[in-house]
This record gives sequence, structure tokens and C-alpha cells, in this order.
Amino acid sequence: MVLNEGNNKAFQEKWCGRKKAVTFSFDDGVTQDIRLIEILNRYGLKGTFNINSELLGKQGQLIRNGKEVRHDKISPCDLRSIYEGHEVAVHTLTHPNLTTLNEEEIVRQVEEDRKQLSRLCGYEVVGMAYPCGGVNNDERVADIIQKNTGVKYARTITSTYSFDEQEKLLRFNPTVYYVEEKLEAIIEAFLALESEEPQLLYIWGHSYEMDAEYITWEKFESLCARLANRSEIFYGTNREVFGI
Repeated sequence: MVLNEGNNKAFQEKWCGRKKAVTFSFDDGVTQDIRLIEILNRYGLKGTFNINSELLGKQGQLIRNGKEVRHDKISPCDLRSIYEGHEVAVHTLTHPNLTTLNEEEIVRQVEEDRKQLSRLCGYEVVGMAYPCGGVNNDERVADIIQKNTGVKYARTITSTYSFDEQEKLLRFNPTVYYVEEKLEAIIEAFLALESEEPQLLYIWGHSYEMDAEYITWEKFESLCARLANRSEIFYGTNREVFGI
């Protein structure tokens, strides 16, 4: 979000006059997204799903939290139907750390992923989440993306624990990573919040982490139920809450 009067008005129009909004973002395009989307749909919530188009259809597994979990990617032919009603966004072609790449490869990884996903989804993809942990973004990368791709916003993995507006949509920091212990307290603080300024709760993660029980499926669903059906909150994808 951007700190100026014109954009503030635009956000309020997109939020149907509401002062608060909730959005979710999940990375990697794995098959656990199907179960997650069923939960979001049950409670009228919306998310953005960040996909590596060259990895679609690939099978794999990971060890997380001492457990072996599947890391199977959604089939490309199922992409449109699975994410219907939500948003698909860029996660690069093959999940490299963009800060380690030259300009040409950054552009290829981002823009070719965006174009392939746009073709598969049937609409123009404009969002993104930076891949990899640790330091996965910087001003150089953001500037290259802004000048050479069709990406309009890009999410980092740096939690703010805040709901306030931000200046940099191409290095947008989420409120909280959903496996963090602070998640429940942050949700309660957001629900209790009264503010004259736009306030956004942005939650991100990977759906396979619930199989690893960093957070259980049952707890995630209970938190979704806690957030849902509130007249003062706008529920949207990343693109919708940003008014893009």
C-alpha cells in the first residue's frame, strides 16, 4: 500500500468502504493447496497462490518438523480449476534466490513465469512472492522487476506484526508467517482494532506445513472461522486488497 491520499481513497473504494481487510498468501503450488482452498472457501476467505510454472506437475517430499511431508506440485492442466476464485501469482520459474542472479536471469525467471501462468490461468498475472528463505530480496532486484516485468507487487517473507500502510509494493512485508506463535494474538489484536486508517492483516505460509504440524489443519480452520463473516472486514486476494 502507498502513503498518499489518492491511493488511500482507491483502497477504500476497493474495500467497499471498509477500514480493515484480510488476505492470505501461500507459496509453491503444492497439492495440499486443494485442502487449504476448501477451508478458505468454507469461510468466505481469499488467498493468493504463488507458483513456479516450470515445476508444475513434479513430485517430491521434504523433511519438516521431523516429519516427512509430500511436496507434490499441482498439475498445469488443473491450475485454473483449483485456484478459481482466488489469485495465482509469480514465484519464479524454478525457485532461485533472485539476489544471487544477474539482471537477465532475474527478468527471465520472473517474466517468463508470469507469462506462463497468465496463459494457464486465462488472465494477466500481476503479483509475486519472492522465493527462498533468508535474504531473498533487495532494492536491486525490486528495481529490475519494476522496470522489466509486468509484476505490480511482490511479497517478502519479513513479518511486520503490523497492519499499517507500506510504501513499497514491490517489497511488501506481510503481517505474519502463519506458523509463528504470535499468529493467534495478532489475529485477536486485528479483530479488536479500531482505526480511521486502512488496516490490513496479511498472513502467508506454505500449505504443506500443516501436514508437518507447525500449525495443525484444525487450528488453521478455527482461526479462519474466527476471522470470517465480519461486516467491518473486506476479504480479498492480494491483488484485490492492493486495488490492482
